[in-house]
Amino acid sequence: MNQWTLPDYVEDMLPDEAVYLESLRRSIIDLYQAHGYFYVIPPMLEYIESLNGNGQDMDLDTFKVVDQLTGRLMGVRADITPQVARIDAHLIQNDEVTRLSYAGSVLRTKPASFLQSREPFQIGAELYGFKGIEADLEIQTLLIKTLSTIGIQNPVFDFNHLDIFTSLIASSNMARDQLDLLYQAMQKKDKSEVIDLTKSIDKKNRDALIALVSLYGDANILKEAEKVLPQDKAIKSALQFLNEIDKALKNNQIKVSYDLSDIRGYQYHNGLVFSVYADQCYSPIALGGRYDNIGASFGRNRPATGFTMDLKNIVTLFPNGKKAKAILAPQGSDSALQNAIESLRQQGEIVAIDLFGHMNAIQNNCDRILTQDASKAWKVKTV
Repeated sequence: MNQWTLPDYVEDMLPDEAVYLESLRRSIIDLYQAHGYFYVIPPMLEYIESLNGNGQDMDLDTFKVVDQLTGRLMGVRADITPQVARIDAHLIQNDEVTRLSYAGSVLRTKPASFLQSREPFQIGAELYGFKGIEADLEIQTLLIKTLSTIGIQNPVFDFNHLDIFTSLIASSNMARDQLDLLYQAMQKKDKSEVIDLTKSIDKKNRDALIALVSLYGDANILKEAEKVLPQDKAIKSALQFLNEIDKALKNNQIKVSYDLSDIRGYQYHNGLVFSVYADQCYSPIALGGRYDNIGASFGRNRPATGFTMDLKNIVTLFPNGKKAKAILAPQGSDSALQNAIESLRQQGEIVAIDLFGHMNAIQNNCDRILTQDASKAWKVKTV
């Protein structure tokens, strides 16, 4: 095997992509800072209890190592959200609303899809301490601005409310492995498998679970759901909440859809969840929702909502098609040359020095050169 071969679904980012990703990261973090979401940088690895202790099904996604200092099991983070929750619970300890943002690489044992990396670059924002719909709308509005900053037009927000599913299975006493199979069947919209897996559930809830598979589409789905789902208090409240979200976002001219069988992260999230899609993208470009129970394992359970996206995936799906513009300057100690180079750099230009003296701009990834004109003044010339 060649020593330079990388593992499957792990890749290098070359200069054009890396510069583009970094420019997006800076712009997005500046956007979050302007909205009061302060930047935090959690560590790449923690004790496994901290990473997976809040009940989410992340254990299989987590690379594990033994700490050579303590002998305890540690994990390389597969998701930054639990780390930010730990920071809110134990390091900030604010009884008011806390807004935090983050950006960094995570590592997963398997990719989210065949088109994605096992080392996503996760960026997101989290709001802690407020349970009302205003917090959910603030997070969604911030995500809309994030997508606009990237240049993604006409996103589609696809919503569900997990209280519907959890209410239907609450009295089922289904084993964890059966629930996982039901989750997979729901995600695939495999109606026959849902029918098979729910044989032990009472008829009313079983019929409702089977109906969820077909309940996806525009806002009319919410009216249909009111007719076919049990008139349970939690379900009625969830549908009312979705109607309020629908009204608020449509007032902002955002395209909205619903998928009541999309129970992605039901072990992790509670309440409102959403996925965001863009033209020509068949998998979500952003995920978000509520996870009010995430702080329980850290001893401080309080409301939480947020979103996350893989910036590496964004760069792949929406390449900017532009190469970094740079100027190639000759090597020399001439003070006028050095002053010209420093002046250009202070103006934000990229200036590289031609150490070989060939002044071949193309091979040095430059589109201009710094050269002397007839009056011996240093000028930038396009090549």
